[in-house]
Amino acid sequence: MNIPFVGNWRKKQASTLGVAVLAADDGSPDLEGVADLLSTCELLRAQASEADVRLDESAASLEALDQLLPRWRDDAEKASWLGNDAGLYLGTVIVRTVPGAAWEIRPRRRPVVRLASGREFDVVEAGHAWAESGVPELSQLYAEVAET
Repeated sequence: MNIPFVGNWRKKQASTLGVAVLAADDGSPDLEGVADLLSTCELLRAQASEADVRLDESAASLEALDQLLPRWRDDAEKASWLGNDAGLYLGTVIVRTVPGAAWEIRPRRRPVVRLASGREFDVVEAGHAWAESGVPELSQLYAEVAET
């Protein structure tokens, strides 16, 4: 059934979609707020907590995550969510511990970490690879990024 006003409404809604931006009181971007939001990683934190792994945003916590038994790999949906969380957590550790690293968020793209050198690192893609196969390890990725 073709209902013209529904099609027009969808087009109008699609053209008015915007990007939410966290801003400080002075109107400047709230980079700390963005970092806090991206560091939430609830599913990853729950998995880590069940295994008595403390996520303290350190390189050592990435090593501990690499040692978790991958029980989530039997559930594709859970692995996907965990991959997102693992990538965002990896990015959080990089941003908080590697000098000059910062989150870069562009409309309609995943967040990436931009290093002081200008190199961008797709941490979400890396998190998905880790959740699906365990390779490369999160701690290995961190070490490679921290060296540059």
